[in-house]
Amino acid sequence: MVEFTLVLPALAFILFAIIQFGIVFHDYITLTDAVRAGSRKAVVSRLEPTREQIARNAVKAAAPRLNLSDAQIVVTSSWNPGEDITVTASHPVDITILGKTFFNGSLESTLTERVE
Repeated sequence: MVEFTLVLPALAFILFAIIQFGIVFHDYITLTDAVRAGSRKAVVSRLEPTREQIARNAVKAAAPRLNLSDAQIVVTSSWNPGEDITVTASHPVDITILGKTFFNGSLESTLTERVE
């Protein structure tokens, strides 16, 4: 019982660290996929008058759990055929384990595709 009492805090810390890492990794994969969806939507809608907003909406729709705002999604391009479109999105991340914050920053994903 004494050994269990001594080891339990370390095991709990490791368990919660693994869970928190899984959550952050899931958010990163979701953000990367959302940026891919937004850049693909931007590539095929270059003739639309609101093409930047269409791309932002596609990013938001692909990642509803991340609660992305317009300020966190940037779409840049000259919109000429053969040129590149770059879509960048960021999402704040806070790694807290057992009430102590170990990291406070943001995840960022950028994807560049060619305009069709």
